Order: sequence, then C-alpha cells, then structure tokens
Amino acid sequence: MASHRRPKQPSRARVTVLTTAAAAAVALGSQTANAAPSEKPSKDEVKTKVDKLYEEAEKATEKYNGAKEKQEKLEKQISTLQDNVARGQDDLNALREDIGLAASAQYRSGGIDSSVQLFLSADPDDYLDKASTLDQLSAQQVDSLKKIQEKQRSLAQQRQEATEKLEDLADTRETLEKKKNEVKGKLAEAQKLLNSLTAAEKAALQEEEDRATRASERTALSAGSDAKPVSGRSGSAYAAAQSQIGKPYVYGATGPNSFDCSGLTSWAYAQAGVSIPRTSQAQANAGTRIYSQSQLQVGDLVIFYGDLHHVGFYAGNGQVLHAPRTGTVVRYESINNMPFQFGVRI
Repeated sequence: MASHRRPKQPSRARVTVLTTAAAAAVALGSQTANAAPSEKPSKDEVKTKVDKLYEEAEKATEKYNGAKEKQEKLEKQISTLQDNVARGQDDLNALREDIGLAASAQYRSGGIDSSVQLFLSADPDDYLDKASTLDQLSAQQVDSLKKIQEKQRSLAQQRQEATEKLEDLADTRETLEKKKNEVKGKLAEAQKLLNSLTAAEKAALQEEEDRATRASERTALSAGSDAKPVSGRSGSAYAAAQSQIGKPYVYGATGPNSFDCSGLTSWAYAQAGVSIPRTSQAQANAGTRIYSQSQLQVGDLVIFYGDLHHVGFYAGNGQVLHAPRTGTVVRYESINNMPFQFGVRI
C-alpha cells in the first residue's frame, strides 16, 4: 500500500514574514498609485534658479578670464625667453669660434700653449678657479674666457626660467579648460530650466527683459545729469561704454561685438588710452577705492558682490552701465540691483 504523507506546513515564522511582505507590497503599491506627481516649478522659481546659475557662471567666467590673461602673459614671456636663449647661444658659439681660430693659429705655428688649452677646456670655471694658471693668460684672454662663463651662466638661468614658465603655462591651460567647462555647464543647466517652461512663460520672461531694456533706453537720455566724469580719460572710457549699449553679453568676450562685465570696462578704458587689468577682481585694485555711493562720479568703476566678480561703470543718478549676464545686453540698471561693495577711481 502506498504511503500517504501530509504536506509539510509552513512554519509560523515563515507565514509571518510572507504576510508582512505582502502587506508591505500592497501598501507601497497603494502609495505609488495615490502619490501626486512632482509639481513643476513656477516661472518665478525657474527665473530665480536661472539667475543663480548665471551668477555662478559669471564667477567662473572671471576666473576663466584671469587664467586666459595669465596664459597670454606666460606665452609672451616664454617666447621672449626662447628668443633670448637662441641669441645667447649664437653669441656663445661666436665666442667659442674665436677661441677655435686662436687655437688653430697656434697649432699652425707650432702647438697649443696652456692658455689656449684653458679656452678649450670643457669646464672653464674649474680652470679659472686655479689661480696659478691666471698668470699664463693675457688680459684679453681672461676677458674672453669670462665672457664665455657669463654667457653660459645666463643661458642656464634663462633655460631654467623658461622651463618653469612652461610648467606654469601647462597648469594655467588646465585651469582655463576647467573654468571654461564649468561656465558651459552652468549655462547648459540654466538653458535646460528655461526649456522646461511653457511658451507663455517664456514669453512672460522675455517681456520682463524687454521692459528692462526699454527702461535702460529711457535712462540713457538722462543718465549722468547729476555728476561729471572724474577726469578726461574716465569720461572718454564711459562714452566708449555708452556707444556699446545693446551689445550682447557673452562670457569671455572683450568686444567690440559682445562683452562680459570686465570685458566691457577694460575695452572702454583701452579706447581712452588707459590699460586696466582684465578681470573684475584685478580692476578692484586698479585705482582709489570709494566706499560711499554718494561720492561716486560718472566713469568710476563700480564693484559688486563679496568676491568682487562683477564690475560696471557708474552712470550717475544711482545707475550703472554694465554688461549684466548671459541673455542680456549692455545697458543701464539701478546700482541697487546687486550688492554694492565700492567704487574704483582709475
């Protein structure tokens, strides 16, 4: 007869675990089904986030500008050093050639004396250090040998300096690329947020920008009526900046078709024959600081934010003329739109 066994019953613990898991699954499914979709940010929230990203991009832009300026200076310095080394090597070769001619002449006349052997020594410094040999040399020979020594030292120093600057240049280029990518990343993130808006929301934001531009145009008719430029060159620089009203903001741009904030100010002063540093942080140290807004004069630079990453021109009547940020143009705005730090009189 076949044996019939009762199926093994699950343990109490196993039943409890399975029951709990099933209940959790049901609860999770219910929560998922009933969860409200994440709310889409409003137009104003998007604008706030975008403005913040633009500000961060401008911070990175000024660091990018600083690295770019340093790169250009290093490239010029390295080029000069390399030219100097090349010319120095030619001079050294000429000195050695003269010594070679002297050696040849002595050889043809019957041999090379110890003084000429000194000229041909692989280590003239060592030879010269031996004072006992100096009395074998004529004054002219000693002078020639010393010239070779000095030229060798100079060339070694210049080659070392060029090597160090090349290393610095490599680091600067790495920083430049990093900051460039950081700016691009911030701008791309801002654009992604803007793309999330509806057509109506985009139109509303554009209208806000258009109103700001129209207000700038109205301000242009009266700006500066409460003060005169601090000097002829400051007045010329300010007038040059005024001629660029309406030009778009582009990071890293120095004109004349587009500008970033410090690109506008440095370009404008260049038109007046004045060279000022490229970045806003450096421009903050380019003249006399003025901490009271009431003491500002038209043409003074105005520095904003705690890290000094934005600069414009004081335009009078509590206005600044500047290149605000991505998506805007060179225009007038209230000095109170940004955290004022101080003015700079060039």
